[in-house]
Amino acid sequence: MKKLINNPDHVVEEMIDGYVKAHSSYVKRLEENDRSLVTSKETAEGKVGILIGGGSGHEPAFMGYVGAGMADGVAVGNIFASPPPAPILEVTKAIDKGAGVVYLYGNYAGDVMNFGMAADLAAMEDIQVEMVIGSDDVASAPKEEKEKRRGIAGEFFIYKTAGAAADFGYKLEDVARVARKTNDNTRSMGVGLSSCSLPQTGKPSFVLDENEMEVGLGHHGEPGIRKAPIDTADNVADELLNHILSDIEINEGDDVVVLVNGLGSTPRMELYIMFRRVEKVLKEKGINIYRSYVGDYITSLEMGGASITLTKLDDELKKMIDHPVDCPMFVQR
Repeated sequence: MKKLINNPDHVVEEMIDGYVKAHSSYVKRLEENDRSLVTSKETAEGKVGILIGGGSGHEPAFMGYVGAGMADGVAVGNIFASPPPAPILEVTKAIDKGAGVVYLYGNYAGDVMNFGMAADLAAMEDIQVEMVIGSDDVASAPKEEKEKRRGIAGEFFIYKTAGAAADFGYKLEDVARVARKTNDNTRSMGVGLSSCSLPQTGKPSFVLDENEMEVGLGHHGEPGIRKAPIDTADNVADELLNHILSDIEINEGDDVVVLVNGLGSTPRMELYIMFRRVEKVLKEKGINIYRSYVGDYITSLEMGGASITLTKLDDELKKMIDHPVDCPMFVQR
């Protein structure tokens, strides 16, 4: 599988180097650790810091969401692998403004371990840390075992609402509360059409037949709930929505924010065809789309496919969703 790279073992460092040089007005790399990036703009004393992070390969996540209105810093891991505690701790120390730091990350064993270790180290530096774990993927565990679910594209809305709460001056525990409420109100499910390949191997990370799709596929190629012949966009959207809406109580008259997310190589054309169906189904059910997002927000290298995310909103979350953002990879005015 073809890639425009140099040494496969240096792709993350070279990506970070290029990213920082391209967006130097937004982000800077800490001298203490070259996997630690923070906002290049001064943040206010007393503001809660927002730290995100995870493995590379999900671009524009996670680096692309450091900026005004969202994250203050990011720790960057190897491809599809958690950052170790050291870069997380360096970002924590850099963005703490005396009010503590909230860690936002997905529910993966490496992330849970390494962010937890970093939080313990931060406590030794007298920095308060709250941790919120994204777990929006309905395909990855039954409803009664939601704590086992993976975090996928719905993490984007956690960054959005937590970043806004911090901007509004919420205290540490309330920023974390908003982030947890967002996660509790968020459900996602994806479909995979084609594999991606790691630069070090150049081989597909999983195999699908030419006319096959996998419903519920994870962002790292984790198995979904079934393989089937590829279907129409409408039928796929219906299936994903059925799983989402059967998992969370969203009633007629409720407001939701919708994300149709590409996994890396899916054309916008196809994503908008998917969104068209999502809008139609929700309208028929009397569910109001408060805001909508369509595009590549959390990807999986060059994987083919898409995911659908719904977040049920209340007045507080609407305020957070509406808050302006200015990041290299996401702007909302």
